Amino acid sequence: MYSNILRHPGPTPIPKKVELAMAQNMISHRSEEFVKLYRETTERVKPIFGTKQDILLLPSGGTAALEAAVVNTVTPGDEVVVITVGAFGDYFVSICEKYGLKVHNLEKNWGEACTKEELIDFLKPISNIKAVFATYNETSTGILNPVEQLAEVVREHSDALFIVDGVSGIGGAPAEMDEWGIDILVTGSQKAMMLPPGLALLAVSEKAWKVIEANGSTAYYLNLLSYRDWAAKGMTPNTPAVSLIMGLSAVCDLIEEEGGFSKTVERHNVMKNMVRESMKALSIELLTSDEFASPTITTIRTPEGLDLATYLGHLKKKYHLDFAGGLNHLQGKVFRFGHMGYCFPSDVLQAVSLMEAGLQDFSYQFKPGAGVQAAQNVYLSSIRK
Repeated sequence: MYSNILRHPGPTPIPKKVELAMAQNMISHRSEEFVKLYRETTERVKPIFGTKQDILLLPSGGTAALEAAVVNTVTPGDEVVVITVGAFGDYFVSICEKYGLKVHNLEKNWGEACTKEELIDFLKPISNIKAVFATYNETSTGILNPVEQLAEVVREHSDALFIVDGVSGIGGAPAEMDEWGIDILVTGSQKAMMLPPGLALLAVSEKAWKVIEANGSTAYYLNLLSYRDWAAKGMTPNTPAVSLIMGLSAVCDLIEEEGGFSKTVERHNVMKNMVRESMKALSIELLTSDEFASPTITTIRTPEGLDLATYLGHLKKKYHLDFAGGLNHLQGKVFRFGHMGYCFPSDVLQAVSLMEAGLQDFSYQFKPGAGVQAAQNVYLSSIRK
């Protein structure tokens, strides 16, 4: 049986080295071996976040870490701002409303980023904001929000914490948590971090720790103070995802073998440009502008004259190429091409080639090979520099 070529925004393909690491014999999460694994691995992850703060590991999906960021920093009745640029910004709104917060929602059209100027104008009439929540890389639209600029606005125009969902960006997009002034940064294992689902990674600034300490959260499983206390011992308060942490150590190996995280970021930018230029060569529209395009996922409008569900089903059945469809009101109107984590320019060339084969099957009018040639040109240009 053929395995599908998974070009999704998560879960994403797992490197063989990571699979083998996760297949090691189990160890106790209260053993000296685990303490060594935990401390060494979390230290090695820090450059991916751009922080000197401790990396906390939660045995959960990314959504639980987003909830932890909310429940530990604010209390019912507090006022917060949520910057929404797609489906996963809406997650933050739902979590905040569930905890009884007064939410001011800066909502953008799907496919647009939030600019520095828009956030300044939005914050002006609002006082007593306790936190501003934003999505760095919006999985539903392929937008990369300018969080460095947004963090600057939050610092200059409020005393609020700036809390960022980096679930589909961290590991593929540049992140400088400390330098940019992000107070809590969250990601999940199953996207650019090249792991199966089930592990969330989170870092907290000194400013945010002071707020959390004063807040006195009633959370039990998601109590970040508890995670901080246990992290000092090289452990977690509850049973961790031991095998995933073994895999995370192997992910760090792979990043180091590539030449360091800056090289990983470069690869993702090359793949982004390959996908975008190939679609332009095929006269297929993209949802987002080049300026705010994600390095880990590209959202592509339905090729003219095609029934998207039929086309995607055909690609998967005949060519074993598996893309993700659109979410919510974009369902049937766009599909999402994931190029994150364990994905390389050769994988992009393969996917574009199979896309072209599928388009020919549906008699879509284009110059055969145009998309592949455009992607190849981007790649060759990158390696000749």
